[in-house]
Amino acid sequence: MALRRTRKKILLEVHNRRTKWAPVWAVLKKYGRGKRVHPSSMTRLRRSWRQTKLKIKPRKTAKSHLG
Repeated sequence: MALRRTRKKILLEVHNRRTKWAPVWAVLKKYGRGKRVHPSSMTRLRRSWRQTKLKIKPRKTAKSHLG
């Protein structure tokens, strides 16, 4: 049985990929062996997990005082 992922989890996964980083082998594959290119040049968008938060709304929970 496959579990359904919530909207919040999907958004977190998407934003987790938006970093200013790429593996070294990906740079070698794209630019070749002789090029000295910083891995951040391959990533289009940058997001800092320290400075900006995602503002994803939490899941709605039932109010306990209503019974």
